[in-house]
Amino acid sequence: MDVYEAVTSRRAVRGFTDRRVPRETLERVLSAAAWSPSASNLQPWHAYVLTGGSLAELKKRAGERVASGDPWDEPEYEQYPPALKSPYRERRSAFGEQRYGALGIPREDIEARQRAASANWDCFGAPAALFCYIDRDLGPAQWSDVGMYLQTVMLLLRAEGLHSCTQMAWAKYRKTVAEIVSPPDELLLFCGMSIGYEDVTVGYSRTGRAPLAETVTFVGG
Repeated sequence: MDVYEAVTSRRAVRGFTDRRVPRETLERVLSAAAWSPSASNLQPWHAYVLTGGSLAELKKRAGERVASGDPWDEPEYEQYPPALKSPYRERRSAFGEQRYGALGIPREDIEARQRAASANWDCFGAPAALFCYIDRDLGPAQWSDVGMYLQTVMLLLRAEGLHSCTQMAWAKYRKTVAEIVSPPDELLLFCGMSIGYEDVTVGYSRTGRAPLAETVTFVGG
């Protein structure tokens, strides 16, 4: 698979089979992803990979919180600005319409939307998951580095025939994740990432992208 195919075939998959992802494959991907760029080579990412019994226990504990209606953990970072301006507001709204529309869930059915969202904490059935932390003392530039690392991981997973789904939703249950991975206090959970082989029986509607002229300006001859 060439780079262009990896980029254009990568998407947030929300349905995985239980087929095991070999440890050596994950090690190969993460060893290569270590070459992701970072300012002054800080390499600010800290990844924890869960499979087998550890992931099953996390899913169990998260599922129990969902079932009991336990409130989300207090946020440690702002996922979206309180007043999302145009065109980002419209793009986010269009994503929601498309995502839940593909599941046959109307906008007004809040309960059904919440049930669909709760699949996040089962990792959509994936047999492997990565949890990415960053040192809470670092700044926006290092968060950008972490984003480049995660993108590199996702593209390398595609090269291995795997799919993924990054999930800031796990930050809402960060205390439950911490019970399993025991991160140092100075680390903050940015997101989780479900990893596995796609369940092709699960329907989806792929989101589009803005036209090039809307996001790119060429200056010069």
